[in-house]
This record gives sequence, C-alpha cells and structure tokens, in this order.
Amino acid sequence: MRVLMISDVYFPRVNGVSTSVQTFAREFVEQGHSVTLIAPDYGRSVPEPFEVLRIPSRALPVDPEDRLLRVRALRRHRADLATRGFDLVHIHTPFVAHYSGVALARRLGVPTVESYHTFFEQYLDKYVPLIPAAWLRFAARRFSAAQCNDVDALVAPSQAMLRVLQRYGVTTPAAVIPTGIKLDQFGRGDGAAFRARHGIPAQRPVLVHVGRLAFEKNVDFLLRVLARVKRQVPAVLLVVAGEGPARRDLQHQAHALGLAQNTLFVGYLERDGALEDCYRAGDAFIFASNTETQGLVLLEALALGVPVVSTAVMGTAEVLVDGCGCLIAPEEEQAFADLVVRVLADPHQRAALSRAGTAYAQAWSAPAMAQRLLAFYATIVARGAPPSGPRHVR
Repeated sequence: MRVLMISDVYFPRVNGVSTSVQTFAREFVEQGHSVTLIAPDYGRSVPEPFEVLRIPSRALPVDPEDRLLRVRALRRHRADLATRGFDLVHIHTPFVAHYSGVALARRLGVPTVESYHTFFEQYLDKYVPLIPAAWLRFAARRFSAAQCNDVDALVAPSQAMLRVLQRYGVTTPAAVIPTGIKLDQFGRGDGAAFRARHGIPAQRPVLVHVGRLAFEKNVDFLLRVLARVKRQVPAVLLVVAGEGPARRDLQHQAHALGLAQNTLFVGYLERDGALEDCYRAGDAFIFASNTETQGLVLLEALALGVPVVSTAVMGTAEVLVDGCGCLIAPEEEQAFADLVVRVLADPHQRAALSRAGTAYAQAWSAPAMAQRLLAFYATIVARGAPPSGPRHVR
C-alpha cells in the first residue's frame, strides 16, 4: 500500500502527534508498505526510513513552536504527487494540513482518512483568553465536526474521544486505533546514567513527568501535589522533561511554592536513549492531564517498568488499569500526594507495580496497532474515493 500522510507538525517538533506519525510510518515501512509524509520545514530534520517532503511553513503567534504549512509551496508538488499512485491520504492535523490534504485527495482521486489527535474543546481557551471560554468551546465543537465530516474515514485514539466526536454530530465511519509503542525501544534505559549526568544522588527519591508543557496539561496541579509530597519526603525531586508555552509559568510557580530545589526542568529529550534514561531514573511517573486523547507517555513509562500515579480521564482512562503498573488517583491534591508517598515509601510495591506494568504494556505494541490501521485502510480503499465535492450535507 502507498500512503500519503500530511501534518502541520513533525519532528524535530516534539509532541504526541509527531510521535504517532513517526511510529505508524516506520511500522508501515517495516511491514513492506510505502509512506510519503508532507510536513513543515523547521530548518533541520531527522533521517527517516520513509520519504519526508519538507514544506516551508510559518509560525503561529500564540506558540512559535507550532507551524502551518504554506499552501503555495505545497501546491508546487501536486503534479509530482499525482504520479506516485497513492492509495489514500492520511491527514494528522487540522488547519492547513486538513484542507490541503482533502484537496490533494480529491485531485488524486483517493480516499481521505483523518486522525483526531487533539481535544480542541479543552484547549483553545488556554491560548485565547480574551474570548469567553464557552464561545471557544462551541467554536471548537463546530470546527471539529465540520472537518471530521469532510473526510471518508476517521481514526480516534480512544473510545472516549470517539464518543465526544459523535456527540458533536460526527457521522463519518470511524475506528478506535491507539498509537502503539516500540517495545524494544522502551524496554531499556539507564536511570543511573541519567542521575549521574544531572548530579542526582542514587538514593534520592525521584518523580518524573514527561510531556509537552502546555497550559491544558495540568502540570500546575502536579506542582501543588509535589509541595504536599515534600512535607513527608523532603528530599523528593520532580524531573520535568518537555518544553512548551507554560514552562516559564511553571518554573515561577515552583519557586513560589518553595520547590526550587525539588524540581529539575530538563527540556526536550531525544528518543535516542536520553528520554528512556530519564524515565528509568524515576521511582514513579506522575501525570494528571485531563485532555489526553490517549496518553502515550503513560504506556512508555509502564513499558520501562516505572510505576505510574495518574488521574484517569478521557483517553488515559482507557490506557490505565489500577494495579497494572499504576495507581489511579483522584484530581485532589492530598489524595494524589498520599498515593505518591505510598509508592516512594514502599520498595516492594514499586517492584510489584514495575513487573505488572511491563507485562501490561506488551499488549500495546507498535506492530499490532499498525496492522490494525492497515486493515482499516484496506476497507476504506476497497470502498473507493467518493465523487468530488463535499462529502456530507450539513
């Protein structure tokens, strides 16, 4: 199968969408299929076993890390793409990638698939503060429904996200297919080496959080939890791996809470061993985002045998099973902190959770999820592309 993917974000920009695109594309190639990815040009890139067509892009004013493809630059490639014999177009982000992807698919006469990676209803008000949140949520719902109803098939990373889209009025044929994890990659990591690189004593209690530092990710809640954990475990250290628009605010909050010596912000870490080492340096991984459509970092922590303490909301509720490598916590500061302290204080429980998490993660392998998506592609291709023009009457 020849797959054309398009996204407004990809590595070296680090986030869940980039990880999902890379994971599926690499698996498709390993299983004998062909992938071309259209993605922004950031001025630097990473080598891939599939073709990446880099398009000039412009930064978004609300977050310069995010980009939008330049439509005119993309149009220059349409004639060449038309000769490639693609079977379908898979769109991974809204905005320019969505509209350009739909236009390309219609020009090529192939079906369109779209992955809904981001829960925009819980996102926009964090970045557009001057407009009432209720108005933004309404606009996000209408926007998402219109885009999802304009493609031939939809991929949701969790049943919870699909139910939300169906409540919006989305009627497009859909499948729930999470992003898998590379078990060989997330089966190793050197926590002692990470601690040595950052001057962290071997016996110091360490918590780890990996993720984009965005306002909707609820990392501020974790800092308040950390302040409560510190009362019982004064030496505790929270290592925060990631970047994003909320980083400065979070660092200021840490100082205000008296946590300057209990937090370490290490920025983005490459998935070349550095990130895996970071995970393994932790006695526990903590997480509290309410907007995840899946929560891939939770699976990565579990696969590496790091006990997880997390809330379970939206997509994370479908990833986490209490006792299978994790303890599920309420979004209440003291109750969450009590569970963290329990894990830090009990090496036997940590060891039991570590073993259970590693075993549980085996069911989420990248090859298995790629095969599910390829099977879904086959049903879409068999139906063929619809006639040109709007897919649905709204």
